[in-house]
Amino acid sequence: MDASQPGANSSLEHASSRGSLVCVGVGMTLGAHISPRSRSYIEQADVVFAVVSDPLVELWVQQMNPDVRSLQPCYGEGKSRHTTYREMVDLMLEPVRAGKRVCGAFYGHPGVFAQAPHRAVEQARVEGYVASMEPGISAEDCLYADLGIDPGRYGCQHYEASQIMFYRRRIDTSAYLVLWQVGIAGDRSMRRFATEPAYHELLVDRLLEDYPREHAVTIYEAATLAIAEPRIETVPLSQLAATPLRLQSTLVIPPCQSLRPDGDMLARIEQLERRLAVQTNAPQPATGVEDVNSNPVS
Repeated sequence: MDASQPGANSSLEHASSRGSLVCVGVGMTLGAHISPRSRSYIEQADVVFAVVSDPLVELWVQQMNPDVRSLQPCYGEGKSRHTTYREMVDLMLEPVRAGKRVCGAFYGHPGVFAQAPHRAVEQARVEGYVASMEPGISAEDCLYADLGIDPGRYGCQHYEASQIMFYRRRIDTSAYLVLWQVGIAGDRSMRRFATEPAYHELLVDRLLEDYPREHAVTIYEAATLAIAEPRIETVPLSQLAATPLRLQSTLVIPPCQSLRPDGDMLARIEQLERRLAVQTNAPQPATGVEDVNSNPVS
């Protein structure tokens, strides 16, 4: 439609006045992990909703925008987290429907162990609004740095702790196993912020199906303030239930066996390489497994 035609200006005004939603990650450590793009979204939003890890972090977010509203009151002891997440989505979408630019600021990465941002973005899109997600530095990113783990060396499996208790998941003990939210392992109610050691004993029982009792495991908690240190506590698996676990605790279990070469596949790859070498007159490939595939567990 040409701008000179009747109704053109009103259509442009309608498009510019439609609300939008972006959920951004502010990272784990106060002020240190936020990207320039996420900061810009917070600063330019009409309304900002915040779910962060520390009251100081919330105060810091409030310095970036005059209208920052905390979503923390949506949580409550004994209150279903399903209800909490629905309330968060409703609160964020209300100003979007009113034509506001809305930003949800979440600690870590807004798409990692965070249901409300995903649901809010999905619902906004269903209703025809522009909605997106901006990544942030998550506890997983901090974990790799603080514990010196390269997930590409042996591989890395990630599960919510209760998931391997509720379902039969196949664990590869030649790779790292990372279990999230071990402090509420076994909770089926979605109403608690901690479970008793008896539940953690059941988690240990499940893990003992695959790992030795004395296998060293690490409880990890990322630092949220620059002056704080991450929690890195290593104990035998058999002692895990007797070790204090919190909602933010993550369990890291290193491999307990070496990678096992797949002889059949390696033979097929070797045959393919030889066939390609003949076709291109290239040197014949060496036989055997590359060192990266045969490193023993350290």
